[in-house]
Amino acid sequence: MQREKFLVVNNHFQLQYEEKQSCYVLLYPEGMVQLSFSAGEIMNLCDGTKSCDDIIMALTEKFSDESIENDIVEFLDEAMNRDWIIYHEA
Repeated sequence: MQREKFLVVNNHFQLQYEEKQSCYVLLYPEGMVQLSFSAGEIMNLCDGTKSCDDIIMALTEKFSDESIENDIVEFLDEAMNRDWIIYHEA
């Protein structure tokens, strides 16, 4: 993971909040991925204006918990491997 590059949800997916399921989901032509609360919080920050480090800072401040950094990085690595997120190209 290149921690200084901006991250964005891959345009093959659509991230949206589903009221009926009370969670974020990733929609794609073949189906849907229901995201956990923490995964939804992370993915929601992948808007093309934030780097991995920005996302870590925002979430550690929001939840007043610096111990979540490794979990965030692990999730972002997995999301990158699944092509859910990509590096934003200006």
